[in-house]
Amino acid sequence: MKALKKIWMDGKFVDWEDAKIHVLTHGLHYGYSIFEGIRCFSTAHGPAIFRLDGHIDRFLNSAKIYRMNLGFSANELREACIDLVRKNGVPESYIRPIAYTGYGEMGLNPLSNKISVSIASWEWGDYLGKEGNDGGVRAMVSSWVRLDPRSLPPQAKCSANYANSGLAKMEAIAAGVEEAILLNSHGVVAEGPGENVFRVKDGILSTPPASSGILRGITRDTVIQFALDTNLKFYRNDFTREELYTSDELFFSGTAVGIAKVREVDGRKIGNGRSPVTERISALYRDVVHGKVAKYSKWLTRVDM
Repeated sequence: MKALKKIWMDGKFVDWEDAKIHVLTHGLHYGYSIFEGIRCFSTAHGPAIFRLDGHIDRFLNSAKIYRMNLGFSANELREACIDLVRKNGVPESYIRPIAYTGYGEMGLNPLSNKISVSIASWEWGDYLGKEGNDGGVRAMVSSWVRLDPRSLPPQAKCSANYANSGLAKMEAIAAGVEEAILLNSHGVVAEGPGENVFRVKDGILSTPPASSGILRGITRDTVIQFALDTNLKFYRNDFTREELYTSDELFFSGTAVGIAKVREVDGRKIGNGRSPVTERISALYRDVVHGKVAKYSKWLTRVDM
């Protein structure tokens, strides 16, 4: 990772090298932290943060679910993200707000510990690799089951949830493929370790509903809006492992990954190799985040450098 200039910590900008916490920070030991992943893209009018308000709203909702009082308003967090992009001077970056129980007392009860909030950013290229993004990624159905909503709330983007994702990701890499797909406790498709899953069959686009135990992705919502705006037939519905294999097209969506075609699952080639719906959505997404589609300009928060 290339170091940038500044990181925002509890309302102040500090030098990258000085953004440190104590080894006994409570959230480090118990996974009691929430975070967001946000992208800033270059446009003809300078850097622009994509769907910043939606990400900040989800960040605050995660805090509410976990009884965290962040001590900062939505507008303060929003302005901190904008100022961070400006100070670091990088037109394309990944932005990571995180809130966590800080150094104080140890033990499972987090309520006596101060909540600290930080925002960092860094340059992050193709999450699944350029080759995977160009030709499509190979995936496997993981032996690990997506967290059950009765165990941990999937609508909160909590760090603890991502131990489950990490196990699935490592399993996929060990098997020689790029990504995993997790089923839920009922045996139907949930999501990838850090992405939502979309399926195309007979011209119909579908994705698992929130009741499947997924995180409601901001990019997922973007794809759904594209489908509605372009009169593409769309459903939120459960689908099975074997329905992955018999799809005409599959793709992942997420802030880190963008739109990524899945060309193979468990050694089965998806469709006939052509992905017209995926390519159309991917092209529109690229144009939108780079400020080339006026209709969706409301999703872009421009940063005056």
